[in-house]
Amino acid sequence: MSEIVLINITGKDRKGLDAKFTGILAEYNVNILDISQEVIHDYITFGILAEIPDKNNFSSVYKNMVFESHKMELTIGIKPVALEEYEDWVQELDKERRTITLLGKNITADQIFKVTSIIAESDLNIESLTRLSGRISIKTPQKNKKTCIKFSVSGKPKNIKKMRSKFVETSKKTGIDISFHIDNIYSKNRKLVVFDMDSTLIQTEVIDELAKLAGTEKEVAKITKSAMQGKIDFKKSFIQRLALLKGIKKSELPQMIENLPFSEGVLRVTQTLKKLGYKLGIISGGFTFVGEYIKKKFGFDYVYANKLEMKNGMVTGKVIGDIIDGNEKARILKIIAKKENISIEQTIAVGDGANDIPMISIAGLGVAYNAKQVVLEKTDNVISSVGLDGLLYLMGMHEREIEHN
Repeated sequence: MSEIVLINITGKDRKGLDAKFTGILAEYNVNILDISQEVIHDYITFGILAEIPDKNNFSSVYKNMVFESHKMELTIGIKPVALEEYEDWVQELDKERRTITLLGKNITADQIFKVTSIIAESDLNIESLTRLSGRISIKTPQKNKKTCIKFSVSGKPKNIKKMRSKFVETSKKTGIDISFHIDNIYSKNRKLVVFDMDSTLIQTEVIDELAKLAGTEKEVAKITKSAMQGKIDFKKSFIQRLALLKGIKKSELPQMIENLPFSEGVLRVTQTLKKLGYKLGIISGGFTFVGEYIKKKFGFDYVYANKLEMKNGMVTGKVIGDIIDGNEKARILKIIAKKENISIEQTIAVGDGANDIPMISIAGLGVAYNAKQVVLEKTDNVISSVGLDGLLYLMGMHEREIEHN
């Protein structure tokens, strides 16, 4: 008859440690049921859940493992696990799983305490905790520092709305971005990432910049603000703002484009995603002449935006074709996914305004970036404390996998 045992080894890490202990188990034809290892600052935690085929060999395995750990100045714990307890653990494999991500310039014990308390109150179990960001130098502080910790949790939240609300409240109070999403087969198989353009890829609204050229900046900015907060229908507000742009000279546009401020991390996120084979798209309620410029500069594959009408070298105050609003953005995302022969669950959508909510809602991973309150209330994944390249951590990438420029 077999014996199931849980082995936990802790202490100073060294080369050959894994080989030494698994070698002892190999002598008794032990089956490995589960295995895990973490190293923090040269200190190892090594766990093995094993089945000893012959129960009579337990004492010999125990003696040899304890002897070897003593020689290596390690602490070891070995305890039998009841078959029923083991089978209950096996059945937990079918439990719902989520990834919860903490992202910010710095992460404190208080922030982790508050988040883990919410996780516990929601009846979820933390199965693993991993740092995705690079090691932090205290002696030489780095520019645009980011810290990211990923929790893998299992179970069904007791009240998901209440959990979301507490995460939002904690985020506001502590300054940390807290995101969570279902962990499934699609989480590791995304293929397409689409971005809103204005106030997402760039730090401004192009229509506001055009208004400066037209001398109607205040009027347009007021309407833009209301539209992004969802207080005015996007199409209606867009038509109103367009009319205020009439008379701008086409010759003035190139210089305006060159002066557009890009969001922090745009180059890093696009270079990394392109290198890893992702398709990139811009779906914007802005204008194609800016979208095409960004496409060429950063290597995007798709651009969908509004085409500004010109006559006699002047802006007419109209666009050619249908206006791209929120519902159209969602429809375009589906079109691109179909072109790429992927499911909507394999897509990621990033945006900041009310008109981005439809595409963020249907994407496999929807992300609010420096978003308006109306968007934050309807999105579980948020980037506010760091640059756009924080998206790479939300996607589960480790610092060593991210392109450095």
